[in-house]
Amino acid sequence: MQAKQTLGSADSRFPTLRLFLLAGVCLLPVSCNQDGSSVAPPAAQAAATPSSREVEVTRVVAQKLDITVRLPAQLTPYEVVDVYPKVTGFVKWIKVDRGSRVKGGEQIAQLEAPELLAQQAQAQALYQSAESQLTAAQAKLAADQATYRHMDAAAKTPGVVALNDLEVAQKTAQADEANVAALQKGANAAHEALRAVAQLGDYLNITAPFDGQVTTRFVHPGALVGPAGGPGALTPIVQIQTLTRHRLVVPVPEYDVAGIPEGTEVSFNVPSYPGKTFQAPISRISRAVDVKTRTMPVELDVRDPQGELTPGIFCEVAWPVRRPYATLFVPAGAVGNDLERTFVIRVRDNRAEWVDVKTGASSGNLIEVFGDLQEGDHVAVRGTDELRPGTLVSPRLAAAK
Repeated sequence: MQAKQTLGSADSRFPTLRLFLLAGVCLLPVSCNQDGSSVAPPAAQAAATPSSREVEVTRVVAQKLDITVRLPAQLTPYEVVDVYPKVTGFVKWIKVDRGSRVKGGEQIAQLEAPELLAQQAQAQALYQSAESQLTAAQAKLAADQATYRHMDAAAKTPGVVALNDLEVAQKTAQADEANVAALQKGANAAHEALRAVAQLGDYLNITAPFDGQVTTRFVHPGALVGPAGGPGALTPIVQIQTLTRHRLVVPVPEYDVAGIPEGTEVSFNVPSYPGKTFQAPISRISRAVDVKTRTMPVELDVRDPQGELTPGIFCEVAWPVRRPYATLFVPAGAVGNDLERTFVIRVRDNRAEWVDVKTGASSGNLIEVFGDLQEGDHVAVRGTDELRPGTLVSPRLAAAK
């Protein structure tokens, strides 16, 4: 009882101390507003603020591309032709077969066409007839010209030759001259017709158009063959292709065409000669991109004097890729893809942002990129869709490798 009175008296004697203690208790857990509501202390506010994510970044670099890429290519003959005859006929004999080597101008087959002999005989007869008529006309012209000269000389003596007879002789000689000129043209035409028929006869001899090798033989003796539009036109006699010169056709991607001039030596390998490297210059660039494959056909002129290479095989070409100007590069891992876009993550003002890019050639561990980037930009070393645009980051520059 005494204790309670003492405590009560203490409370009544120290009201200010009581208020101070209550205020201190209020300030310990929370801060009190004037209306009695509580506010989180600074430590709690710091805990509620989102922390930035540490991201390893690297700089975008600019350099001129000078690398070598491996591209597939196909070896084709420099020249290849299906040999058709120029006239219709039957194969009398053929001396070549698959694999035979031939020289340009060498006779490889003989045709027979009896109707050509008849045409040649008829043309010969027409020519001889035209020559005979021309000879007779020339003889008549000579006689009539002589008659006119004699009459003209006699007419100088008055009364010996009538002027009318002299004029008739003159006109006759002039008509003979015109007739001889016409017959001469006819004889020339008959001679040309005879020569044309004789030339058709020469076409019965089938010759090789160039030095090469017979790859396919299509006919045998007795087969009917002919030029386009005639009987037997669907079947050639043989196919011949060059043996010591080839075209190496390389479909070069459109990004890799620029900066490589004609005449540049390029190396290539073939499966049939493992470990051996061949060289050939760039000879022909089409300058047209195939819209389906986005590639440009480029031809290398391959000289093969020993005939080692076989047309039709596939090769691997060490194609030089050069840019006449500097382009931008980032580490290959910095390029991300979310099935909708290809991007790199640029860090600017401690914020992540996605930049759409197109990729080009690779140079070591770097890859060429084209987009809204500049040299020196910081991009995340690892391109991933986990780092969303707008994320607050703490960039850390990666160590140079």
